[in-house]
Amino acid sequence: MKQPPKWVYYSKVFYSKFQAGCVKAKIEDNWINGHEIGPLVEIKRLKSKRYVVRYTYDES
Repeated sequence: MKQPPKWVYYSKVFYSKFQAGCVKAKIEDNWINGHEIGPLVEIKRLKSKRYVVRYTYDES
């Protein structure tokens, strides 16, 4: 049985989805030239209408 991925949350909360999207792009770009498999990166909306970025790199 496959376990759900373990998420790592970026340490900042963003007021706009655009700001969170910029951080998401930066995280994805850092893995392009690496030897590892890139992370799965998501933007999550909180109940307070703010956004957080979370990622995982344990997927194959």
